[in-house]
Order: sequence, then C-alpha cells, then structure tokens
Amino acid sequence: MLKRLMAGLAAVVLSLAAQTAAPSLDKAGLEAYIRHLLMWTPNVEVTIGDPKPAPMAGFYRIDVHGKLGNNSRDESFYVSADSKTIIRGDILDVTKNPFQADIDLLKTDDQPFLGTPGAPVTIVEFADFQCPYCRQEASVIRKDLMDAFPGQIQLFFMDFPLAPMHPFARGAAVLGRCIYTQNNASFWGYHDWMFAHQPEITPDNLKDKVLDWAKSDPNLDTAKLAACAVAPEPRTEVDRSEAIGDALKISATPTFFINGRRMVGTIALDDLKMVVAHEIAWAKAHAKPADCCSVQLALPGMAPAGGKAQTQ
Repeated sequence: MLKRLMAGLAAVVLSLAAQTAAPSLDKAGLEAYIRHLLMWTPNVEVTIGDPKPAPMAGFYRIDVHGKLGNNSRDESFYVSADSKTIIRGDILDVTKNPFQADIDLLKTDDQPFLGTPGAPVTIVEFADFQCPYCRQEASVIRKDLMDAFPGQIQLFFMDFPLAPMHPFARGAAVLGRCIYTQNNASFWGYHDWMFAHQPEITPDNLKDKVLDWAKSDPNLDTAKLAACAVAPEPRTEVDRSEAIGDALKISATPTFFINGRRMVGTIALDDLKMVVAHEIAWAKAHAKPADCCSVQLALPGMAPAGGKAQTQ
C-alpha cells in the first residue's frame, strides 16, 4: 500500500514538473520574426533571454534586448510552448495600479526634491546634466508645470548620466550630489545654473566653474564642496541612482514617471498638464478614507533610516 502511494506521489510530482518546466523555444526563429517585427537590421545585436513562467497558462515570458552602438531597447514577449504564438504587451492585474511594477522600483529616498509632501502627483525625473533634451525640458518641469499646479506636485530628481556619450555628465552628477548633501534648495539653484550654462561646460573646466558659482550661494561651503568632489560617497549615490534607472530599463534622458506613468523625451507643457490633471482627478475619484492618494511613492522629506529629513 505504501509503495503504491509513493509511486502515485512520484507520478504527480513528475507531472507537475513537466508542466512547469520551461520549453526549448526556437530562439533562432523568434529572433528572425522579432527582427522583422521591429525592423531591426543585421547590425543590431540581439539577445534573447531564457523563457520564464508567464501569468497565463501555456505561455512563457522572454526578454529581448537590442543594441546598436550606444543605443539600446528592451522588449518583453509572451510565447507559447510551441513557439507559434507570440503576445506582445503588458499583462495587467486590474486589482493593482497599472504602473505598479515601475512604482515598486522607484526609490526616491534621499533624492533632491521640490513641491508639497503628500501631493497627489509624484514626478520622478531621470536626467543627465549634459543632455540637450534635459536642458530643453528643465524649466518646463521645474517651473512651468509646478506653477500650473501649486501644492499638487512633488518632484524628485534622479541622476542618469549617459557616459561616455556625455563626458562631463557624471562629474556634474557627482557635484550635484555634493551640493544636495549641504542644502536641498542649493541643489535646485545648481540645477538651473548647470542647464543655463551647459554649452560653456567641459570636462576640464567643470569643477572650477561649479566652485566659482558656489561662492555666490551663502548656504554652501566651497571648501567642503571641493573635498566632497573627490570623495567616494557622492559617486556611490550616483551609482545607486543609475542602478535604479537600469532596473527600470531607462535608455534615454529625460525620462519621467508621473505617478508611475512613464514618459520619455521632451514633452510639451500642455501634454504634461493634461497628464497631471488626469492623475489629480483620478486620485480624488479613487481616494480611500485612510489613504488620500491612489499612488504612494517614498514620502517626500521623510528621512531614510538613520538620516535627517531635509526641508526648504
């Protein structure tokens, strides 16, 4: 009796394993099909990941990475076990925020911020101080959009320098972290000054120009700033911001997340206002008694463990 029971249990285990084991997908065939679908020419380097379990039965997720020079693009597909059917798009759970996967990756603790704590709209911007498109969008986000919705937006800045395409971007990010460490408001002064003077900056004159600018800010200690510029700590913080961007598969700047909704590149003010107004209306319509907002990222101004909250 025991032997029959054990044999039956083993058969069930083997059956379940067969059902959950990843199939041997036709990667060569899939690559050819995806190249045609996305118009990826032969000089695009394509990497197809191993199949992973998908939310729906009978399908597996494969992640595809395309790279051409300094440009890259990531796509996810859901492929049937026989490799004959492909679903392109996101699999969404209607009980959750449609942008929840990205929201879970956005870590805004101890990042430069503007706006109102607990505002219904949180914007997280990934930018590069040498990026011309970031320069073009800087005043639109920093001033025009914030002014259009007083008290309704919290803005966070995240470093994502695109080196080696932009040779002084990483150094500018490090100096920005040093300035933020001394004073959050001073960081935004640096932000505005850096983008205004972007054409004049080079890798060779960056540090001297920033130190000269810092003399005009009474909240900054230039000696501390000079020491910080060669210290490891700000570089670690820039690395952390870049790692978050990499996890989000960011490949261009500026990239914005408005309550988790991803928007890339230069965006007209009217389009931004439309999205923010939509998010405010959505938050009001779906407010819960104990939770005023449908989306919650890290609370602005709240100190990370062992740290101090910054205000301005």
